[in-house]
Amino acid sequence: MAHVHVILNQKGGVGKSTLAVNLAAVTADVLGAGRPGAGERPPVVAVSIDPQGSAVWWSERVCSKSDLPFDFVQAHDDLAGLAALSRIPSVQHVFVDTPGWLDLADDDGADPLGRGPAADALRAVLSNATDVVVPIEPEPLGFQPTQRTIERVVKPRGLPFRVVVNNWDPRDGTADLEQTRAFVEGQGWPLARTAVRHYKLHTRASADGLVVTQYGANRVALQAREDFFRLALEVGLAAIPKPARKPRAQKTAKTGTTAKTAKTAKTAKTAKKVNA
Repeated sequence: MAHVHVILNQKGGVGKSTLAVNLAAVTADVLGAGRPGAGERPPVVAVSIDPQGSAVWWSERVCSKSDLPFDFVQAHDDLAGLAALSRIPSVQHVFVDTPGWLDLADDDGADPLGRGPAADALRAVLSNATDVVVPIEPEPLGFQPTQRTIERVVKPRGLPFRVVVNNWDPRDGTADLEQTRAFVEGQGWPLARTAVRHYKLHTRASADGLVVTQYGANRVALQAREDFFRLALEVGLAAIPKPARKPRAQKTAKTGTTAKTAKTAKTAKTAKKVNA
């Protein structure tokens, strides 16, 4: 079954599309993009349920210039398909870009996702999510929406989640970054160690028809790519294979040799004692 990673925050403009697309790109880069000519589909799919279609336009721009290294699907109106994301054949990871604003009800007893097509799509996605990535920008205006998203949507569903500081500009210093980290840690939420830095490359990528793995080979591009590879590894998207076990026959032979050696040593010790 595929791992379904939902990028979610009530607040718009926190970089959900950028995270979804570029995490899909680096994961596909690690796992391989499949062989379309041989009938193989990529093991990674990016799904958008945002009716605005920002990620759709981005993916079309990429395809107009080169190959998109993962599958992309716009599925905000396909509830049955969204509820079955984890069962897509041959796919290992699915990244879901969600709408930029959620209609969270004020009434504590009401469904915090509200009503309507967007809410129905979110419920379908969350019903089979593996985990949730919650982006937050280093500014106080994003604290309350992030808190509502986690406490009223993510936690009640029992979903594993991780908060990611996104779009931090190192030129602004570390005060905002540290304040945001302190807020997240003060809430007791899991926080990614990787902070995704702000680069003009990221803001221009959709217009330029590029994903992060297609950036140029200069210093800034390498640093921009590094953030997403580090984040992907940190949240466990690129699994480290377990060491291969030794064949049972070798283990038995080794045990037998060890036992024989121990027996020989014991016999020699006994003989030495008798001779003494």
